[in-house]
Amino acid sequence: MNNVIQFMKRNYKILLVIITLSVALWSFIPKEKASDPEKDKLLIELLAFVIEKGHYNPAAIDDAFSKGVYKDYLNALDPSKRFFLQSDIDEFAQYETNIDDFIREKDLTFFDLTYARLMKRMDESKSYYKEALSNPFDYNKDESFNTDYEIMPYSKNVKELKERWRLQLKLSALSSLVEKQKLEEDKLKNKEANKKSEPKTFQQLEKETRESTLNSLEDNFNFIADLNREDWFSVYVNAIASRFDPHTSYMAPNEKDRFDVSMSGKLEGIGARLQKKGDFTEISELISGGPAWRGKQLESGDMVLKVAQGDAEPVDVVGMRLDDVVKKIKGPKGTEVRLTVKKTDGTIKVITIIRDEVEIEETYVKSSIVEKDGFKYGVIYLPKFYINFEDINSRDAGKDVAIEVERLKNEGVQGIVMDVRDNGGGSLKTVVDIAGLFIEQGPIVQIKSAAGKKEVLYDRDIKVQWDGPLVVMINEFSASASEILAAAIQDYKRGVIIGSKQSYGKGTVQNVIDLNQFVRGSTYGDLGALKTTTQKFYRINGGSTQLEGVKSDIAIPDKYSYLKMGERDIDNAMPWDKIDPADFKIWDKQNNFDLAIAESKTRIRNNEQMKLIDENAKWLDARNKENVYSLNIDKFKAEQKSLEEKNKKYKSIVDYKNAFEFKSLPYEVESMNNDAVLKEKRDRWHESLSKDIYIEEAIHILNDLQSENKKGLSSKVKKEKLVKS
Repeated sequence: MNNVIQFMKRNYKILLVIITLSVALWSFIPKEKASDPEKDKLLIELLAFVIEKGHYNPAAIDDAFSKGVYKDYLNALDPSKRFFLQSDIDEFAQYETNIDDFIREKDLTFFDLTYARLMKRMDESKSYYKEALSNPFDYNKDESFNTDYEIMPYSKNVKELKERWRLQLKLSALSSLVEKQKLEEDKLKNKEANKKSEPKTFQQLEKETRESTLNSLEDNFNFIADLNREDWFSVYVNAIASRFDPHTSYMAPNEKDRFDVSMSGKLEGIGARLQKKGDFTEISELISGGPAWRGKQLESGDMVLKVAQGDAEPVDVVGMRLDDVVKKIKGPKGTEVRLTVKKTDGTIKVITIIRDEVEIEETYVKSSIVEKDGFKYGVIYLPKFYINFEDINSRDAGKDVAIEVERLKNEGVQGIVMDVRDNGGGSLKTVVDIAGLFIEQGPIVQIKSAAGKKEVLYDRDIKVQWDGPLVVMINEFSASASEILAAAIQDYKRGVIIGSKQSYGKGTVQNVIDLNQFVRGSTYGDLGALKTTTQKFYRINGGSTQLEGVKSDIAIPDKYSYLKMGERDIDNAMPWDKIDPADFKIWDKQNNFDLAIAESKTRIRNNEQMKLIDENAKWLDARNKENVYSLNIDKFKAEQKSLEEKNKKYKSIVDYKNAFEFKSLPYEVESMNNDAVLKEKRDRWHESLSKDIYIEEAIHILNDLQSENKKGLSSKVKKEKLVKS
C-alpha cells in the first residue's frame, strides 16, 4: 500500500524549494571524516530539517510526538517481547517524552542506551533457547500460549522470560511436529513408499523438530549478528520519520537500492509482496503471472512462519525483520523455496514454490470479452498506473487503456468493466488520461500542496472514447490513484462503483528525496533517502479520499470485510478533510443508472453465495481475534481438525464458478498461438474470472444498464436465432 505516486514531473517546484533550502545546511557539514555517531547526528538533523520544510503537514515535534516514536521504536526492536525485561522498559521510560528534545539537540542518549541493552539481551537469549530445546517437550502437559504480543506484558524477571521462550518454542515445534506426523501418515497410506523406508517414531520426529527449531534460531541470530550499529540506527530514524504519517519513511542506502530495483518492475523470486503485521510477515499481494500466483496455493493474508531453501531445514521467521524475511524468500530463477504459512482460517500449510523471473508484462493492462443475453461486454484489468517519465515514447497505463478500449469497441462490446481491485496506485497523470476516456471534458482531481496552493487537473479533450455503460470495480486494496479514478467516475455519475464497502483510503502523494543532495564535501558516504508526503488528493466534489477512500455504490461482501486493513486503522494517519468542489457537470447520458443499482442490491441480498461469503468473513474476523493455542498435542490436533472441518463449509466459495466464458481479443489469440507462456497466463486469468462472483455481478449490472429498446432488440435477435436453428 506504500506505492509511491509517480507524479514527480509535477512536483519540480516542491523539490526546488527543498534543494534551495539545503544551502542552509552546508555549514553543518564537517570537512573531515567523522565517527559513526557524528554521521548519525547529521542524519537526524537532515531528517528533521527536510520533513519540516517539505512535508505536507509536519507534526509538531513535541512530547506527544516523542511518545509515538518511543512506542513504535520499542515495538520495532522487540515485537514479540522476548528480549527486554520490564526493568529495561522502566529505565527506558524516563526518556519517553524526551525524544523530541534529543532530535533538536542531536542527542543519541536514548538510542545508545536501547541499542546497547538490546545487544546484551539478545546475547543472553541464546542460552534461553538452547536450554529450552535441549530436552524433549512434554506435549501431554495441559498448557497454552497467547500470541497476542500487543497486550502481552514484558517479563518481570529472567525466570519469567525463559518460560516465555520455552512456550514460544514449544508452539513452533508443535506445529512442525504435527505436520511431520501427517507426512508419515501419508507414507503409511502409500504402500510403495512404505516398502522403501520405515515410518519414523514419535520420538524421532520430536527430536527432529527441536533440532530444526534450534537451527532456525541459530540462522536467525546469525542474521542479527550481521547487522551493524548503522542498521539499528536506521530503525530508530525510521521510527521518527514514520510518525509524521504512515507513508513517510527513511530508506537506508541498501533499502534505496532495493527500492530502485523494485521500481524497474523486474525481479527474480516468488512474485509476492510482503508486509509486517505484528511479529509476523504477511502475504499482502500476489503478482499476477508470478510463480506463487501460478501455484494457486499461496494467498493474500497468509502469514509466513518458516522459510526453507530446497531440501534444507526450514528457518523460523516469526519475529524476524521484514528485510531479512524477504532475503530468505527471494532467490535466483529455478531454485526452490518452501514456505510454512498460517492460512487465514488458522491452519498451517507447507507450500513449495520454484522461483522464477517475475515479468513486468504482468503489470500492464489486459482485457477480455464475455457475452450475456446476446450482449457482448469487455473487462479491462489494470494492476497499477504505470509510466516511465524518462521515456515519453514508452508504454504507460493511459495510452494502453485507450488502446484496449478501442480494441473492445472494434469487437462490438456494449459495456465495459474497469477492474482496479488490488491496484495500489501509480502515476496520477495516467489517472487523468484514463478518466478522460469516459467523459467529455472537465476536472478529474484536485491537489493541495503544503503551502495551501490548490491545483485542479483537467481532461481537456472533448472526445469521449467510450460513452456506453461502465462499471468500476474496487476493493480494500485499491489505493491512491485507483481511488482518484473511482472517485471521479462516481462524482460524474459516469459509471457504477462496486466492490468493498470502501477503498483503502490513501489520499496523499509522496516524493523520494535523496538526502545526499543536501551535503557538500561529506566523507560519511551514502546517507540514503527520505520518502515524504508532499501533497494531498481531493475529489472534484471537494472531499478527500484520505481515510474514507471511495465508498462503493454497491457494496459486496468479501473475506476481508470485517478485518482492519485500511488507512483508517493506522493511528497516525493524516485526517480527512475537504475543500471547495471543482466546477463539473454530471453525466446525464446513462439510462437505468439508479435502477441498475437497486437491482444489484436486491440480487446480492438474495444471493446464497454472497451470504456464505459474508458469514465466512465474520468467522475469519472472529478467528483473527483468537490468539490462544493449546500446547497439548491432542488438543492442538483437535483444534486444527476443527478448523479444517469448519473450513469445509466455505470450500464452495473457492470452488464457485459463474456461468460466463471469458475470451481474449483476436490480436492476443494470434500472439498466444506463438507464445505458450502468454497463453498460460491468459488461460489462468480467464479461469480466475470464471470463478469470480464479483465480476459476475459487474456483468449483470452492465446488462441492467442497457436501454429497454436494446434489451428488446436483443431478445428479438435471440428468438430469431432459435427459430433458424
